[in-house]
Amino acid sequence: MTRRIAIALSVTAALLALAGCVPVPKKPAPVVTIAPPTKADVWQGIANSADRERIANVSGAWAAGLAAARPRFATAIREEDALLKEDAALVRPAPTPGSYSCRLVTLGQPGRGKPALERFKPFFCYVQTEGEVLTIVKQTGSQRPAGRLWDDDNRRRMVFLGSLALGSEDEVRAYGDDPKRDMAGIFERIGPLRWRLVIPWPRDGAKLQVFELTPVPNQPE
Repeated sequence: MTRRIAIALSVTAALLALAGCVPVPKKPAPVVTIAPPTKADVWQGIANSADRERIANVSGAWAAGLAAARPRFATAIREEDALLKEDAALVRPAPTPGSYSCRLVTLGQPGRGKPALERFKPFFCYVQTEGEVLTIVKQTGSQRPAGRLWDDDNRRRMVFLGSLALGSEDEVRAYGDDPKRDMAGIFERIGPLRWRLVIPWPRDGAKLQVFELTPVPNQPE
């Protein structure tokens, strides 16, 4: 073996030895990305299963309520116009904070001997902000709904989750504190300066409760 060949073999052996010492690069760990929660995910995480189902079946409540009321109250339904039209909702449903004149229309018989459509006298309610969330409170009467309005993936509505104050109670219980008092529904804008709060399948036995809200400059003392 010539000296030149010996040197070449020695260099090759050294290179092979060095190559064996180089660590094999590891494959990068897979990256798991979690999509941020949607607007519906937020309120659905708060609402109980029964109220999620009520909201999911709001169309069924409209159909049942109007079917029960039409035979005797077709004229009253026409008079209410957009208030009692299921498809009347417009984009940008969030109300402006402030005072509102409110009234309630119920559809479907809430009890034996009760009419299938009933319209009640106006009362006052108030919309205000609580952090980044809007709240709505009925301020007078023996039964006073109050709760929060949550954004929804449907851009024509917000979701209402609240509770019912009774009698002379000063404070309204938070949603979930007493399931028997819980209320759930959808909040929609149905015209310029006109909104409605729709409660499907309320606990009083009616098919639908529809609250109309129109702003007022000031409430009387």
